[in-house]
Amino acid sequence: MKSREMTGLAVRVFGRRRQARARAMDEFVSTFTNRLDAKGRVSIPASFRTVLAVDGFDGLYCCPTLDRQAVDAGGNRFRATIGSSLSSFPPFSEDHEYLSTTLIGESEILKIDGDGRVVLSEALKAHAGIGERVTFVGQGYKFQIWEPERFVAYREEAKARLRDIRKRLVPGHRAAGVTSESEE
Repeated sequence: MKSREMTGLAVRVFGRRRQARARAMDEFVSTFTNRLDAKGRVSIPASFRTVLAVDGFDGLYCCPTLDRQAVDAGGNRFRATIGSSLSSFPPFSEDHEYLSTTLIGESEILKIDGDGRVVLSEALKAHAGIGERVTFVGQGYKFQIWEPERFVAYREEAKARLRDIRKRLVPGHRAAGVTSESEE
C-alpha cells in the first residue's frame, strides 16, 4: 500500500474514532447517585457537566417529567426537543397550551456553581420525592433526576416492559435463563 493511501486510511479510521468520541461527549449516558450536602447542593456527574459544556447552555434546564415522579434536565438540545414538540401543535391550541404549561411553565433554570453543583428547588424535590440522595439517569439528549429507590423500582418496571416488547417483536424469543423441560 502506498504511503498516500495509508495516510488516507489512517485519517478515515482515526476520524471515525474521533467522531465516536465526540458523539459520546454530546449525550448523557450512565447512572450516578450522589448525596445532597448540608446546604442542599448536589454535584452533577462530571460526564454530564461535560455534555452541558459542549451543548453551550449556561445552567441546567429542569422540568417535572410528564408521567413519572422525576425531573427531566438538560441544556440547549433538551430545550430544542421541547420546542420541536411544541411546534407540532398550532400556537394557542389546547394541546400546545397544555404542553407549554407543563414543559415551560413549570420549568426552572438552575445555576451550576464553580464546583459543578446545583441546588434543586423545593418544588422539584417535592415532585420527585427527593430527600438526601439523587440518582442521575442519562437518556441521550437529556437526563433525569430521581429519588434513588423510586428509580430502582422504575428501572425494574422498564426492564420487564422491555422483555415483554422483545418477546412480541422477536419470534421464538424466550426470556434469558428460562429453559424448557426438554432442555434440562
